[in-house]
Amino acid sequence: MNLTPRQHEIVEFIRDYVAENDYAPTMQEIADHLGVSRPTVFEHIEALEARGALSRQALRSRGIELAPELSGRATALPLIGLIAAGSPIEAIEDTEVLDLEELFQGRAGETFVLRVRGDSMIDEQICDGDYVIVEKRSQARNGETVVALLEGGDATLKKFYRERSRIRLQPANPSMKPIYTKDCRIQGVVIGILRKY
Repeated sequence: MNLTPRQHEIVEFIRDYVAENDYAPTMQEIADHLGVSRPTVFEHIEALEARGALSRQALRSRGIELAPELSGRATALPLIGLIAAGSPIEAIEDTEVLDLEELFQGRAGETFVLRVRGDSMIDEQICDGDYVIVEKRSQARNGETVVALLEGGDATLKKFYRERSRIRLQPANPSMKPIYTKDCRIQGVVIGILRKY
């Protein structure tokens, strides 16, 4: 991104401030850091917003958010095109940014990650050591993969099915039997999987 030296300075200050405080600086804090007036900062922020370097949430004094490629977050990775897993295709480089945080944000907005231990969900391509991204929800539809809390406090990752007088928590492994229960608490529904090689 082609920014002026002053704009670079503002971006670096915002990035460092967020890394240290977990929230963005105010316009006044940026002005104090740069030794300029608030109107000058507003002009720079508007220019940065026009270039796509950041966005602002209306009516929030700390509503500045840097673009993923400038945020320095590990959740923002370069997406440079497609790769064939079947017949070969022409390699076309098309640079974008894939923001994992945005990609796996649940509809309710609250997500968390769990590391999988065991192979009860192997036929769903969820392997031991994988990470499941879970949308925090207390309700699930039949067939969804859920994090279920059983009586006694044990948690399990299974496919959820509500039957007539019971709930069936179905593993995706033919060597394992389902868990039947009268009641369980749904902690969330799986919306994504990450695997590290």
